[in-house]
Amino acid sequence: MNTIEVRNISKSFGPQKALKDVSFDVKPGEIFGLLGPNGAGKTTSIRIILDIFKPDSGVVNVFGGEINENKKDLIGYLPEERGLYQDIPLEECLNYLASLKGLSVTESKNRINDFLIKFNLEEHKKKKVKELSKGMQQKAQLISTLVHDPQLIIIDEPFTALDPVNTQMVKDILREQRDLGKTIIMSTHQMHQVEELSDRIVLINQGESVLYGNLVEVQKKYAGHAIHIRTESHIPETFSGIKQIKKMENQSRFWIDLEPEVSFQEFLKSLMAANIVFDQFEIATPTLDEIFIQVVSQTGTNYE
Repeated sequence: MNTIEVRNISKSFGPQKALKDVSFDVKPGEIFGLLGPNGAGKTTSIRIILDIFKPDSGVVNVFGGEINENKKDLIGYLPEERGLYQDIPLEECLNYLASLKGLSVTESKNRINDFLIKFNLEEHKKKKVKELSKGMQQKAQLISTLVHDPQLIIIDEPFTALDPVNTQMVKDILREQRDLGKTIIMSTHQMHQVEELSDRIVLINQGESVLYGNLVEVQKKYAGHAIHIRTESHIPETFSGIKQIKKMENQSRFWIDLEPEVSFQEFLKSLMAANIVFDQFEIATPTLDEIFIQVVSQTGTNYE
């Protein structure tokens, strides 16, 4: 059974069409990337899943049927907008939010204390929330999302205001949650942030689903027939098997588009036979940003 099934949902706000016949499934125990630029319809999709908005048409099933109050207790939601009480101490704020999810005082205190240590916030727990940095507040919101041990975790722009160290910490925690069998929806316009995490993705632009599927399969589909190599040696454009060659920003790194009949293995052998010394040779896998640009170009979408 899929954790979430979204079937042909559409939603308008006045004349603005926010979603147009969008469909996707989210499976148990996976990190699912809900991707797209700002204003694409990602947050609207999340709010429909959570029953905050009603779709104009279409159906959403959560845990095998319509969402209800009991099912909402199984969900942890990290919204893009901060929702912490600013004028009370952090510890008090988190304990209150945990109580809304049905945790006892003792259970809440123990879990929150563990999370504060894990997120390096223990020494700040007596400070008012408004005295914390934006990054600290983002981590606090993530604690409130996870404290009741939800089975479905929905996070909207989770890396906002986080430095690289804390970004990596959040990624590691999300992997831990997935390995525990939790279902995670990660919504972001920063596509590069979730490439290493997502099992499957849906890419939304201007309210429409333009790409959907397994991330590895999607990247293979749009990979083309090119390689990246890093070398200090000179590679002439007339070298056998090369259709096109470009120097990357790093002058020792090259993007090479091969002739269709030349395999990667054959080209590697020809480089070695020519005594070209290199320290990197890899198939050029496109990024999600590159794939998105290609898909938009193919569909003729007016992307701004």
